[in-house]
Amino acid sequence: MNTSHDKTVQHVAATRIYFDNDTLAIVLSDGRELLLHLGQINWLSWLYEATPEQRVDWSLEPDGFAVYWKALDDGIEIDHVLSLHPIDH
Repeated sequence: MNTSHDKTVQHVAATRIYFDNDTLAIVLSDGRELLLHLGQINWLSWLYEATPEQRVDWSLEPDGFAVYWKALDDGIEIDHVLSLHPIDH
């Protein structure tokens, strides 16, 4: 009986994002697309309250592990979004 498990962890990264009104869409490297309704997620209130100009000024961190908004000096780690454990703000 083989009881060993493959402990290789596949890294899922953000490949791009876009906004549809107050919904943030995060496109992942494995093909999934996460939709975050900003007005319903209290730990993303800083992004919900941002202007359209501030929202479009984003960048992906190396290897797509996070999205960062320079003008807002804040960001979202993909692992936190996937695990539904928000970062304290």
